[in-house]
Amino acid sequence: MLYSHTVRGVKHTFADLRTLLAKASPLRSGDQLAGIAASGAEGRAIAQMALAELPLSVFTNEVVVPYETDAVTRLIVDSHDQQAFAPIAGLTVGEFRDWLLSDEATGERLSALAGGLMPEMAAAVSKLMRVQDLIYVARKISVVSRFRTTVGLPGRLSTRLQPNHPTDDPLGIAASILDGLLLGSGDAVVGINPVSDSVDSVTKLLRLIDHVRVRYDIPTQSCVLAHVTTQMESMQQGAPLDLLFQSIAGTEAANASFGISLELLDEAHAMTRELKRGGLDGKTGGENVFYFETGQGSALSANAHFGVDQQTLEARAYAVARRYQPMLVNTVVGFIGPEYLYDGKQILRAGLEDHFCGKLLGLPMGCDICYTNHAEADQDDMDSLLTMLGTAGINYIMGVPGADDIMLNYQSTSFHDALYLRRLLGLRPAPEFEAWLSSDGFHQLQRIGQPAALLPQGDVR
Repeated sequence: MLYSHTVRGVKHTFADLRTLLAKASPLRSGDQLAGIAASGAEGRAIAQMALAELPLSVFTNEVVVPYETDAVTRLIVDSHDQQAFAPIAGLTVGEFRDWLLSDEATGERLSALAGGLMPEMAAAVSKLMRVQDLIYVARKISVVSRFRTTVGLPGRLSTRLQPNHPTDDPLGIAASILDGLLLGSGDAVVGINPVSDSVDSVTKLLRLIDHVRVRYDIPTQSCVLAHVTTQMESMQQGAPLDLLFQSIAGTEAANASFGISLELLDEAHAMTRELKRGGLDGKTGGENVFYFETGQGSALSANAHFGVDQQTLEARAYAVARRYQPMLVNTVVGFIGPEYLYDGKQILRAGLEDHFCGKLLGLPMGCDICYTNHAEADQDDMDSLLTMLGTAGINYIMGVPGADDIMLNYQSTSFHDALYLRRLLGLRPAPEFEAWLSSDGFHQLQRIGQPAALLPQGDVR
């Protein structure tokens, strides 16, 4: 369908919804690389005016990736809750923005709306919003998830303790775990990016985390960020897996490039739920078992974007996540590099958009506030995004020793950054973890002083 907007007597046209969304998107180096961005600020503003006049109902009739050839599109269309959508069905995108900013849009009403929103609707309205708008609306929404800890409660900020090591060395990983726990990190998850994707390596790392958790009675959950099929094999061999990890994207073809499909995720989800490892007693609960990671530009990097802008595709990835009611969703916002988000300004804007869209769609959003060393960004940019996301009510952030991941070779946020944000904004850890910080288990950990004491016997060399 053709869309148009007239400015000073000149009619500007857009060939279809996909084109309009791309031209209205704030500047992204990835969209420029794909050749779909607006030619300049004026063209972008005109597209945004046209988008503001677009009825939300258009999104229920026109898709940006064909229904017949894309499983993610079919998921979005087939799972759309028309009843939840009804209260806003008569609004334009611009009117929807105004309503989101109004006092009528309470947290309860926004939560009830989530199932009625298609990801493209959330992406569209975010393109019309200033940074303060993205923060203000996201702040209203609480999305709570539970495993052994409860993450996402108002007034709380959790962290993923990320103890990566360039050789998967158990002693080095144990040192990072000890460092993070003593600084109050790890209530969202202790999650390791392994060097090796082998079943044996993944199983050993899961057993290491579980040994520490059980030995010191720590209310947290473990995750080793290997491919989902490797984790499934580890489960079959008896590995103590808590959260199941997978990177996901916004098109079927992009997910295929990760080696996954919805059917595979369905199977893995069912297998993990059967373990019933959640809950404080370690035997019950565990309804929220997936840990997903996403990032703007992933579909483009796989040549699986189909001319859709990267921010809209990121929102579509959240439809995949929403299907499984995950424990954690993490936008790894600056990790993919300057080809997709060129500098600190683009990374900051993208992080706030992702958090806003994810929360609006009902997801427990976190953010890896990060950049690669060849991007035009620095830690000051990350401090700005960190503080803004804290005020926006983000569920959790990363905790990396010194903010410098020595295995993945990128810059993130540290254990101390989480302490800064908690103290600045009066935020606290997850309630179960907060109670543990005053427990005998934590006091025992304080007296250790040596990471080797964390390891199971026989695991040190």
